[in-house]
This record gives sequence, structure tokens and C-alpha cells, in this order.
Amino acid sequence: MIPSRHRPVRHAVTAALTVALLLPALAGCGTDAASGQETADGTAPAPSENVTASLKKDASLAKLLPEDVRKRGTLRIATSVGAPPSAYFPSASSRRPAGQDIDIADAVGKLLGLELERQEAGFETILPALGSGKYDVGTGNFGVTDERRRTIDFVTYINDGQGFSVRKDDKSLAKVTRLDQLCGKTVGVGAGTTFETTLNSRKGVCADAGKKPYTVNVYSDNGALLTSLQQNRVDVVMSTINGLRYQADQPAAGVRFLNEFHRLDVGFAFTKNSPLLKAFQGAVNRLIDNGTYARIVDKWGTKDSAIEESRISPPEKK
Repeated sequence: MIPSRHRPVRHAVTAALTVALLLPALAGCGTDAASGQETADGTAPAPSENVTASLKKDASLAKLLPEDVRKRGTLRIATSVGAPPSAYFPSASSRRPAGQDIDIADAVGKLLGLELERQEAGFETILPALGSGKYDVGTGNFGVTDERRRTIDFVTYINDGQGFSVRKDDKSLAKVTRLDQLCGKTVGVGAGTTFETTLNSRKGVCADAGKKPYTVNVYSDNGALLTSLQQNRVDVVMSTINGLRYQADQPAAGVRFLNEFHRLDVGFAFTKNSPLLKAFQGAVNRLIDNGTYARIVDKWGTKDSAIEESRISPPEKK
């Protein structure tokens, strides 16, 4: 459910979602999204609609950029490529990423008249690297938290957050509304994520309840995290709401989405007080107004997480 500040997207466009999850951990077998058949190269195709093809540079938005960036005409963007629908590799042979983060970033770049110099980077490395000047902006489904806002600024483009999944045959949990329900279990999370922070900071809930503590297993690779769940090395996965829902829709994954736990705004990440903030915010809002944003969230099946207006570093909703 979308928080009250996020009303339905304007200019909604209905489109068929024909995308399948890339499951590198499943014996190298991919699934054709339309036919349900395995593909020859063991990968899963992405939706083919090019939602940014008609976009052109908007002079009024480009004026919001710093002069040196306008003259250079390029922007260094660090991208964490993990899993759909945010960002993933539909084809291992081309290593060309696809996903919601990719489409939104490309659309913003076109409106600003900038060529994006995209560099793949580990999720946990991007935010620290922004401060060093290595990248101008980062994407990785970064949740906007009060802790992160101390050193990083964000321009929001989706509302996602924290959720839980288990194996499809595991009936021990129906819904996780309190962390003490995880006591005695092993929980898998991604490295450097809000999920890792949340679980590690609240381990005391089990001692307070007189129960055995939960164990947190951290993974840098989404495929390894999924495999660990499938092979009973972890009991529960805590990850993004949209990612877990997407995964649960793929029969080959063999997982069941439990529930949303905590909603978070997600945004482009910048060093604090970056001069790029206003230009990116303006571009995202233009995409919302002209209907491109609605086409993107339709394409990736994330309409329930759509925002009506982009904001700069909004406070975390507790």
C-alpha cells in the first residue's frame, strides 16, 4: 500500500508486463517471458518497449545544470545491477543492464541533454564513492533513510521499501509484523542495505522476549541470496518489496512473498548539497507530467510504488 502522500500516477498507461526473472542460480536455465520456455542462452528477456525513444533535451531543465556539466555533456553514474525490476542483466552475453532504474536514469539523461557514462558498481561501494568524487550520481534502489541523509542527498523516483519472503513450502511464517517473530531463524540480506542495518540494530528484541536470537547472513550477490533460501541455508529473506514480489511471481524461484514491513522512498543518490539536485528533481517531475514515468512503471509492474512528485531528501517515514 502506498503512503498517503503518494496518490495514483497521472496519465496512467496500461501495458502488458511480459518480463521474467533472471535466475542465474537455477542450474543456468532462463525462462522466456512470453512462452514460459527456457531460452537458449540460459537468460530471461526484458520487456522490449523503448519508453525513452521519443524524449528530447529540455532546455529549461538543462539550464538547471552547473555550467561545467552542460559544457561537458556527460555524467558519471554508478549503477548497482542486482535483480529485476530495478536493474539486472537480461543477457549474460551482452552485459547490457535493463530495469526500472535504468529506464528512469536514461529518461532523465535525455531530458537534461546528457550522455550517461554508466559504470557498474557494488551496492555497498556506491554511497561512499560519491563523497570522493568518483561518481556524479548513483542508482541501486537506495532507500532514503534519516541515517543516510546525514551524508547523502537523494532525488526520489519510486516508493519501495522492506519486505520478507520464504520458500514456497515453508508455512512457519504467515506475516512478519514484528522482528521478534524471526527469533531462532536465519535471515538472508544484501550487503550494505537497510535490511542489514535494521536487523543488526534490533537484535535485542529476541533477548527481551526471552527467545533465541535470529542470525543475519549477508550476501553481496542476489543470486547467492536466492540460492541460500532455496537450499535451506537461510529461512527468510529480507529485501525490497518490489524485488521480492517480482521474484515470487516467477514459478522457477520457488519462493513466497510474505508482506511489506516498512515503506521507504527510493532515489538517485548524490553527495551532500550536490548542484545536480534541482535538475534531476525537475527532470523526474517532467517525466511524471508527460506520461513517460507511467509507461516505465507499467513496463516493470511497479505501479503500486509510483510517486506523484519527486522530492529532495524527504524525511524517512517511521
